[in-house]
Amino acid sequence: MTETSKYYLPKGSGTDGPYDLLVTPESAGWGYSGLRILTLKPGEAHALSTHDSEFLVLPLTGSCTVTTDGTSFELEGRTGVFASVTDFAYLPRESEALISSASGGRFALPSARTEQGGQPARYGRKEGVPVELRGAGACSRQVNNYCLPGTFEAEQLLVCEVLTPGGNWSSYPPHKHDEARPGEESELEEIYYFEVSGDGNGFGYQRVYGTPERPIDVLAEIRSGDTVLIPHGWHGPSIAAPGYDLYYLNVMAGPGQDRAWLICDDPAHGWVRGTWDSQDVDDRLPFEGPHER
Repeated sequence: MTETSKYYLPKGSGTDGPYDLLVTPESAGWGYSGLRILTLKPGEAHALSTHDSEFLVLPLTGSCTVTTDGTSFELEGRTGVFASVTDFAYLPRESEALISSASGGRFALPSARTEQGGQPARYGRKEGVPVELRGAGACSRQVNNYCLPGTFEAEQLLVCEVLTPGGNWSSYPPHKHDEARPGEESELEEIYYFEVSGDGNGFGYQRVYGTPERPIDVLAEIRSGDTVLIPHGWHGPSIAAPGYDLYYLNVMAGPGQDRAWLICDDPAHGWVRGTWDSQDVDDRLPFEGPHER
């Protein structure tokens, strides 16, 4: 098995039971981060047991009702990942939930294994999701910060979305977060789940590479429904091919109990950040649906 095939999961390769994608700590070979992609037909429902992990229910397309412990959360959802941010629901560990959808849809279920269980199940308003325009010029992208320190409380789960206009680069300069260095870097496993705008022919590229002490080497051409696992190492760029907007869902978790997201740039490329001050943010941002061509 090559490095790329070990950490790159093409659409359909991670299916399991009701899930279009099932990544668990066991299947990934690490300790904490997980992700499931669930498709429900109109009128279908799915029972979810969270066991030792906390979860979000995050609509990709469509709406749903999440019922747990006698309480129901109505998620309005969205028509697609490029259309808008979405509302969502949080489920703590050791929960039983029913996810039902009258009209059908696709739902991301990011998760993090945790020994803590102090957070209650609750609803996340889409109006409360901070939307950040990051970078400038050809490095401009949009970040929807759903479940990060300071935006939404959780035990160890970190979740955001990144939307990149066609022709731009995200996750750049390359960075890593695989060492616990207080105040400088946190140890986090990461999952990238991708969707690409267009008629099914859209694509992009994802790079992951390591240090001499911890080598890893991944260069994947990615399409809608593909996933890349990042156990360690520098990751980036995520490249959107011209003509095709790129979306990815980031799921992160790790052993640190302070739930910090601290990154370290590759020193060979970190200087690029200093060029952004003289450039404008791409005027195609923020997203309000796939860009017209």
